[in-house]
Amino acid sequence: MTQERAAAKIPIVTSTDGHPYIPAEAAIALLRAIAQSCRNLADDPDCDLLGAAAAIDSEADYLDIRAIERTTIRTE
Repeated sequence: MTQERAAAKIPIVTSTDGHPYIPAEAAIALLRAIAQSCRNLADDPDCDLLGAAAAIDSEADYLDIRAIERTTIRTE
């Protein structure tokens, strides 16, 4: 069973200017989740900040892909 990516849970809306945005509530929840992850990893000797940063980068990349998909005009 695969776990859903955290970035898949973040709502993306397209503004009238055509740009993708996430609601303030989602941004706040995202920042709190990052802070909680840091607290969870702080006492784990097998984890370091480089691993945490790589995981956050991966989620950011996935969110970026979703935003691009949301705003790309399909001509099919």
